[in-house]
Amino acid sequence: MSRVRFGGRARSASPGRTLFAAAALGLGGYAFAVLVVGLASVALLAAGVPLTERPALLLALSVVMGQGVAFGTFALGYLVYTGRGSGFVGVRVPTLRDVGWSVGGTVALFVGLVALSALFSAFGVQSASNAVEQFGERDPRVFLLLVPLSFLFIGPGEELLYRGVVQGRLREAFGPWVAIAASSFVFAVVHVFSLQGAGKLAYLAVLLVLSPVLGAAYERTGNLVVPSLIHGAFNAVQFYVAYLGATGGLPS
Repeated sequence: MSRVRFGGRARSASPGRTLFAAAALGLGGYAFAVLVVGLASVALLAAGVPLTERPALLLALSVVMGQGVAFGTFALGYLVYTGRGSGFVGVRVPTLRDVGWSVGGTVALFVGLVALSALFSAFGVQSASNAVEQFGERDPRVFLLLVPLSFLFIGPGEELLYRGVVQGRLREAFGPWVAIAASSFVFAVVHVFSLQGAGKLAYLAVLLVLSPVLGAAYERTGNLVVPSLIHGAFNAVQFYVAYLGATGGLPS
């Protein structure tokens, strides 16, 4: 066993127990989000809100209640329950160095995405699509809505759970670099539930390659705001490009 200190008090951690806890946190957080979104959807439908006819509203509900409320509540609830407290997660106003890491991390993600896309294209590998794309096909304005939501809910919510809590929990037993790899694996596996069509392994491979950038940015800065900004910017740019493509704003 090892003792580590990061954003809070040091504590002993059993490797086996830590691995189980990390997997349970990753999957449990997702399951809790599904439950919260489901209950909110039922409540709105009962109130006469036609969610099925309004894809933008349905997706906004999913993001706000899922990545925002559910992930945040689940992560903070775990910290309180285990006595780790909010200090377990490093959060502060970004410094100039943090801004540099945010910009560099975002660039690194896009460079990696372009390289992997070119590699897949060269070998004829097809990647699965995210369920969000189905909403965008019905109403391209969904992509525009997701631009601010990426910064407000998707980036912060997912990073709090998967980097702040899951990676932090793994760090207690294995140190930072194994924690980065293992939390990236948990993060990638959870995303399989939102994928459509063939090529799921290719999509997961992309996440496994790119996610360590977020984990490393967190470990190097000790500030969860940094990977949240990187994550948010990465998603927001992709959503905006998808909107331009869906509305004819990009050259064919």
